[in-house]
Amino acid sequence: MSNILNKVLLIYTGGTIGMDINPDTNALEPLDFNHLFEHMPEFHYLKTDIEVRQFSTPIDSSDMSPLIWAQLVNIIATEYANYDGFIILHGTDTMAYTASALSFMLENLTKPVILTGSQLPIGQLRTDGKENLLTSIELASAHHADGTPMVPEVCIYFSGHLLRGNRSTKQNADGFDAFDSFNYPHLCDAGVNFDFHDHNILTPDYSRPMIPHTQMDSRSIVFSLFPGLQEDIVRHVLGSPQLRSIIMRTFGSGNAPQDLWLMKILTEASERGVIIVNISQCVSGRVEMARYDAGFQLKNAGIISGYDSTVEAAVTKLMYLQARYSDATTIRSLMNQSIAGEISLP
Repeated sequence: MSNILNKVLLIYTGGTIGMDINPDTNALEPLDFNHLFEHMPEFHYLKTDIEVRQFSTPIDSSDMSPLIWAQLVNIIATEYANYDGFIILHGTDTMAYTASALSFMLENLTKPVILTGSQLPIGQLRTDGKENLLTSIELASAHHADGTPMVPEVCIYFSGHLLRGNRSTKQNADGFDAFDSFNYPHLCDAGVNFDFHDHNILTPDYSRPMIPHTQMDSRSIVFSLFPGLQEDIVRHVLGSPQLRSIIMRTFGSGNAPQDLWLMKILTEASERGVIIVNISQCVSGRVEMARYDAGFQLKNAGIISGYDSTVEAAVTKLMYLQARYSDATTIRSLMNQSIAGEISLP
């Protein structure tokens, strides 16, 4: 590990946290983050130097894309040796997708990359943005006595909790507790003191470099089951020749209707090389296809378990693997392995 630099790079992509009220129109407009210190005098009490990189045009998180993820990877890779950690300010709607994607695209990450944002603009009186941002900066610069970072992972920090990025899901559209990781414990809880849960935090190989990846293949679809599925519509959607993978959101512990036509369509897709990953519609729990006959039939159709993965992690992991490998067997095998702490294996 290099010496501690006491420097954090703050990357503003867009989102509510970076909006301000125009005093003339009362409309929200993007804040110039180069003037951030004017809005937050608390910055003067930090012991960490902060440098700001702002996207020229702020991005609504609903417009997030793999191309923007690649931009973020390139920024982090270029500046990797110059900072102790990285903060990404991001809209909340797709934050969990971006955090999941970056966890795969930044292979063997050895420094913190923390995504945060807010439910209210940073200039408003009751904003949650100040605490989220200030705490994220402290977490990104926190280190052990030997100089290694406390949390060398892609994380989301929100409302007092530091979460593994690829385990996180947005749970609340209105409350300040916007995110949680239902199938994995918090990495740190921030109260009066920081309570790091070291046994939950990944330990990278510090002797190896971080390897950035910028290619993603998004020829996937998320397919949610519901009572009353129509055969002709399902066959049309899942029969696309461009489709490489399906994230199938099933009932309970991984169950699906036992209609013969559905099993036939899924089997045909699997046999032509489409990877089908079984993810539960429940926010907590895991897929266990051998528990009930309705799940066992899916396994016989060539569908693989997504275990306790979030939808966001499954989607971005498939994008990442599809960009690296052309062979469906290899991708299926890697989907059943934890490559960035995204699933818990039995």
